[in-house]
Amino acid sequence: MSVPGTSATIISSSSQTQISQMSWEMDNNVELVDDEIYKYDEVQHGNILSAQPWDKDPHFFKNIKISALALLKMVMHARSGGSLEIMGLMLGKVDGNTMFVMDSFALPVEGTETRVNAHDEAYEYMSSYINAAQRVGRQEHAIGWYHSHPGYGCWLSGIDVSTQMLNQHHQEPFVAIVIDPVRTISAGKVCLGAFRTYPNGYKPANEAPSEYQTIPLDKTEDFGVHCNKYYSLDVSYFKSALDKRLLDTLWKEYWVNTLSSSSLLTNAEYTNGQIMDLAKKLENFDCTKMSKTSEDICKTSIEMINGLMEQKIKNMLFNPAISI
Repeated sequence: MSVPGTSATIISSSSQTQISQMSWEMDNNVELVDDEIYKYDEVQHGNILSAQPWDKDPHFFKNIKISALALLKMVMHARSGGSLEIMGLMLGKVDGNTMFVMDSFALPVEGTETRVNAHDEAYEYMSSYINAAQRVGRQEHAIGWYHSHPGYGCWLSGIDVSTQMLNQHHQEPFVAIVIDPVRTISAGKVCLGAFRTYPNGYKPANEAPSEYQTIPLDKTEDFGVHCNKYYSLDVSYFKSALDKRLLDTLWKEYWVNTLSSSSLLTNAEYTNGQIMDLAKKLENFDCTKMSKTSEDICKTSIEMINGLMEQKIKNMLFNPAISI
């Protein structure tokens, strides 16, 4: 005996999941590519390790392409940490001046609200994971690390710069990725940055400022002191038919968590902090900084409006009898 309306409900739910995934991929400009991208050339990898072109040109790597599967895994990991920083490793390859991130995995580390610390257990786990991946035919090497900055943007702190310099010295090619899960929830689009540090003693030429982002007042000093010690890579995302099934499965879990949460409630503390930060910036009023403060105010307002619209749409879809 069938229950009236059950099939329609299931179809509707499945359709909503597909639409949400398509919307997420469009918002983040995920490009569909050929499966050839997953081919790994060990000879090519050996040649670039021998040549080490990054030693001659500190800006050698200019682009990074991240698989949608790796991106979603990193975002879900970052969101699971809440207000605490998390850390993980990425597997991939390089082709010319482009770095490719094919997969990512979380590391068992201790995180605080301002830093994340890797201990012996994390390094042992890292080694065993990479060995296990190679045993099942995954030839990619560790190509970088990622961690989160919950609520305070994508940039490298002094500790991050030191960590990345150490990584680039011992295991090139290597990249650092920073994800802000709080701003990702507020804005919808993934808030992510990819960075490489300059060699010690290198002084970069005056570069055009990167895309403007809000930096909390208590972080501006750390940001300003170290911002000339690294540069950003152009980030793009891709997917292929090979990872479709895994991506679809992972998306269902991500979508359920998204539906069952409200950015207004989840990010209430973040929003309050943003308003307080704006108030402090206005107290230290300076005409030359007023335009940036105005951008911060507009950004916070837009995020709150988006949260209200998101909640309204959810109520219309799932609670038609209830209105805000």
